[in-house]
Amino acid sequence: MPLKAMRIGTRASQLALWQANWVKSELEKRYPGMEVTLVKIKTIGDKILDVPLAQVGGKGLFVKEIEEAMLRGEIDIAVHSMKDVPTEFPEGLGLHCITEREDPRDAVISRGVKFADLPLGARIGTSALRRQAQLLKLRPDLQMVIIRGNVETRISKLETEKLDAVILAAAGLKRLGFTDQVAEYLPIDISIPAIGQGALGIECRLDNEAIKETIAFFNHPDTAHAVRAERALLWRCEGGCQVPIAAHGVVNGNELTLTGFVASVDGSRSVKASISGPAGEGEKLGIALAEQLLKDGAHEILSEVYQREVTREKDIPV
Repeated sequence: MPLKAMRIGTRASQLALWQANWVKSELEKRYPGMEVTLVKIKTIGDKILDVPLAQVGGKGLFVKEIEEAMLRGEIDIAVHSMKDVPTEFPEGLGLHCITEREDPRDAVISRGVKFADLPLGARIGTSALRRQAQLLKLRPDLQMVIIRGNVETRISKLETEKLDAVILAAAGLKRLGFTDQVAEYLPIDISIPAIGQGALGIECRLDNEAIKETIAFFNHPDTAHAVRAERALLWRCEGGCQVPIAAHGVVNGNELTLTGFVASVDGSRSVKASISGPAGEGEKLGIALAEQLLKDGAHEILSEVYQREVTREKDIPV
């Protein structure tokens, strides 16, 4: 028998609310009569807007307070952007569904200029070290400007910060209707996406069978296999959401191909590799690829990145 009510925990940003409202709409369509409500929760990542995320430190900057609300029984499920979700969960909670992935690519918003045609020394706004490292590897002349805020705020910084371009995830732009401002979608071999980019995750209490059964229809097997492989790579590399690690999995039939990338923040050193195997063994493939990357130099690169960030974190008020 379907549940009569469902409380969805979500951040209050424009994109987070779009995502939570989409889940709400799908639940109401599938279960007519169910009362679905949104519970808006402010996370530490939402509160600290004047510091680059990589300097705030820690994992789960956009999920911790939502998970605490779930443990207190204030919400039934949480809807997250998968790229914000840590690889480990509080005891009793877990990721039950991963939705079909939207466009995973990064997008260039500029004044109609494509990436290759940006002027020498162009100022590029981005919120991710992953993007910064990959783009600097291709164009060391670029000046990277770390920008924060919701999607609309970051787009506006093209003008307010006098930037030549802003790089954002295509998925968020498509969900919010900003595709008319995209000058170019970057090919994945130029900018490998963040782990889980484009997919949504639905978290719940693992002991609540009624909730799990109710939301199970959201899970998209191919996307779930790919994203879990990406997350296994991240877990083995001991990476958080804001380190220069990228991975992208693609399922074709029963085969999963996973590509991983680790770089120094300035893009001067990097390692990249791919692996293929059965889609159902995605997590094993992710760990195996991570082992290869670490062996090929990722361990040394990441050790330096983490040491630098630990030093910076001491100066960041939380």
